[in-house]
Amino acid sequence: MSRSFAHRLNGLPAPATIEMARRARALKAEDRPVISLALGEPDFATPPAVVEAAHQAALAGQTKYPPVDGTPALKAAIARKFARENGLDYTPEQIMVSNGGKQVIFNAFMATLNAGDEVVVPTPYWVSYPLIARMFGATPVFAPCREEDGFRLRADVLAQALTPRTRWVVLNFPNNPTGAICPAEDLAALAKVLRDYPDVWILSDEIYEHLVFDGARSASIAAVAPDLKDRTITLNGVSKAYAMTGWRVGFAGGPADLLTAMRGVQGNATSGVCSIAQAAAAAALDGPPDLVQTMVATYSRRRTNVVQALRAVPGLTCAMPEGAFYAYPGVAACLGRTTAAGRLLETDHDFAAALLDEEFVATVPGSAFGQSPYLRLSCATSDEVLAEACQRIARFVDGLT
Repeated sequence: MSRSFAHRLNGLPAPATIEMARRARALKAEDRPVISLALGEPDFATPPAVVEAAHQAALAGQTKYPPVDGTPALKAAIARKFARENGLDYTPEQIMVSNGGKQVIFNAFMATLNAGDEVVVPTPYWVSYPLIARMFGATPVFAPCREEDGFRLRADVLAQALTPRTRWVVLNFPNNPTGAICPAEDLAALAKVLRDYPDVWILSDEIYEHLVFDGARSASIAAVAPDLKDRTITLNGVSKAYAMTGWRVGFAGGPADLLTAMRGVQGNATSGVCSIAQAAAAAALDGPPDLVQTMVATYSRRRTNVVQALRAVPGLTCAMPEGAFYAYPGVAACLGRTTAAGRLLETDHDFAAALLDEEFVATVPGSAFGQSPYLRLSCATSDEVLAEACQRIARFVDGLT
């Protein structure tokens, strides 16, 4: 029987983060001493009080179909969170709960994009933004954020990327993969540009907002520029700050008409998020900040140690991230050289692949995030593992000829 599949899947790759993690698992299954720094997943346990809230919800019979866009209890907790932490007021009709932050993006793009539309995505970017845009026939337009600018998006770069076909602008700060933060004054400059494009939606992905270091503060463009709030989706979730990746709870605040359209998408795809997970998420959002503060202090120490170790390796550069839990070293000086096993490194993908094959350290090439030649390393693992990984990377680079 001849089989055919939807044209929208043609050329659609698996996210590089997932692919590198898959390769690392395969090598580990062969008893190789693999260190995987490919996925952005906290190594902390979900807080006991959050787990207990889920337990009590299950015992209380909260096991039926939930509302498509979120339980009233969780939506109320999200409203309190937005008001308390972001200076944003949203009604229940302006809040939606989805199966992780990725489904918020999927819902929003599916509800608004048509073939020929454009989505402006600053680079480096989280891998799913352009992939999801392409699924709906849109064209990603990349706005480069340079290392010398702290990987921040400059207003003039945004202006050059916008066209009459632009439908969305994606903002992701603190950024994955660079950890860059866009302070309020930078957001105000971006807002000034966006006012000239009143038909453009704004997606502000703030999933790493609590993971900031050295006194830095993240900001929401909908709060910095309230006149843009009625065309801004403010995306967040409990996965990173509360170590709840497997609970699959993301959420968004935005204009009611857009959320109504997004609810229609989700209602015909997955329906509502697991009711027990929603009870846990509400407990996390309303809980004490102790766990978050502990995580931030730990990630800050790890980030400093990793960056200092990588900077000590001749041939590597590494900016100091302001947030998130990644390091993003540059490997330009290593390209054109040959590994100890005789492999020529022409791209950062070659570097990442050889590093995994020869030293069993899994990273993600910067090309997967739209910017070369870099690597992304997750610092969401123990100090001991990170120290060993940095030693292997140094050994790998030292062996290049």
